[in-house]
Amino acid sequence: MKPYLTTLFFILSGIILFIGLQIDFRWNGIVSWGLSFVSLIFAVYFTKYIPNEKKKRKDHN
Repeated sequence: MKPYLTTLFFILSGIILFIGLQIDFRWNGIVSWGLSFVSLIFAVYFTKYIPNEKKKRKDHN
C-alpha cells in the first residue's frame, strides 16, 4: 500500500487545488495552497517506498 501513497497524495493535492480555488470565501487561496503543500510533502516522503527495479536486478545477479 505504501508505494501507492505517493500517487494518492499527488492526486489529492490536485483535487484540493481544483476544489479549493473554485470556492469563494475569505483566505481561500492560503488554505488551499497550504493543504496542497502539505499533501505534496507527504507525497515526497512516501517516494522512498517505491520499489527500485535496478536494485532488485543487481540483487538477483
